[in-house]
Amino acid sequence: MSDSRAQIRKSIRELRNNLSNEQQNLASQSLSMNFIQYLKTKKTAKNQHIAIYLSNNGELDTSLLIKELWNLNHVIYLPVIHPFNGATLLFQRYEKNSPMKANRYGIFEPKLNCSQICPLPELDYLLMPLVAFDNQGNRLGMGGGFYDRTLARLHDENWQKPRLIGLAHECQKVDVLPIESWDVPLKTIITPNKNYCW
Repeated sequence: MSDSRAQIRKSIRELRNNLSNEQQNLASQSLSMNFIQYLKTKKTAKNQHIAIYLSNNGELDTSLLIKELWNLNHVIYLPVIHPFNGATLLFQRYEKNSPMKANRYGIFEPKLNCSQICPLPELDYLLMPLVAFDNQGNRLGMGGGFYDRTLARLHDENWQKPRLIGLAHECQKVDVLPIESWDVPLKTIITPNKNYCW
């Protein structure tokens, strides 16, 4: 199964990385419109606490969506690798002037400020990156397990918040993913083309 997962990661990342700059820009615009429309269908109030990520390595560009959410007065958070337990994530408030630093993977995150951390159950939405997803809402990440470990307790105890949403290009969809016991499935995945809900 691990070989199969590794093969899927490799092939989907190649597809994603082969998208042109124009395709990426159009996808970013469509994603932003789709997610804003999704919030409207949920009759979501302003000042929602929304965790998102900064795009890396061909991931769907979230920068335009972040700007739109700021304009709509939502409060934005980014993942920060936990300073003591380096296998999980914290979510820290992100503003236009937030001091940033590169983490050990070269991904930018806010410089740790404990007063700006939002406890996981107080987030309204958690928008997650992924490498691949399937017809049942299963998510395949990069393989580090950060989100799965961070969300394990939430998933086990069936918390109502945050709502977990995957963001992906349409080319990242496969029919069936090989699943491990620790994988956290998603009820919503938003692509530039479509909103998938289970």
